[in-house]
Amino acid sequence: MRLFRKAMTIPSAAEALPGRPDPLPTPNTSFIGGRSIKPPFPEGMECAQLGLGCFWGAEKAFWNLPGVHVTAVGYAAGATPNPTYEEVCSGRTGHNEVVLVVFDPDRIGYDEILKIFWEAHDPTQGMRQGNDVGTQYRSGIYTGSEAQTEQALASRDAYQQALSAAGHGRITTEILEAGPFYYAEDYHQQYLAKNPFGYCGHGGTGVACPAGVAA
Repeated sequence: MRLFRKAMTIPSAAEALPGRPDPLPTPNTSFIGGRSIKPPFPEGMECAQLGLGCFWGAEKAFWNLPGVHVTAVGYAAGATPNPTYEEVCSGRTGHNEVVLVVFDPDRIGYDEILKIFWEAHDPTQGMRQGNDVGTQYRSGIYTGSEAQTEQALASRDAYQQALSAAGHGRITTEILEAGPFYYAEDYHQQYLAKNPFGYCGHGGTGVACPAGVAA
């Protein structure tokens, strides 16, 4: 019997599923606190888009941080417009499972967000995270400005030094300019708040990211 093997390469736009022209029905507010998870956000807020494995556990790593206004999960860095979860899991959309972090930069810096990102997963694993295998579990930072890109690159280089010193391999995290972000279905939003004993699957390397390197 041949076991199903997940795609481990990202399809081109021509190879990707066609998707649909209209967004899927998704919630407007967070299960935690009832704030809007969709723009427009309050004046002065900034956004980070981060992929670090299954987005259930990824979102939990950020929603309680002081200075974080709201979080949501969705799909980014792919080619299929308005994909479903099942389509993303097929490996035929190119999307990554991503957490959207809306934060107040006067209370928490992007460098602090990045520190949590690096320490909350293993960024050396390529198209997987732990037992979760597939292109939608890749490590990724999707930046919204030139300043975010510079900070992301600086933090990656600093964390690589720390990882190498501890005997770990090369970081495989993709750092790309953010494209369209498609909100995931209702049951995925704040999943571990709704299901406290649900699957998380996250584990870092145990190596601390140097503080302030991306400031």
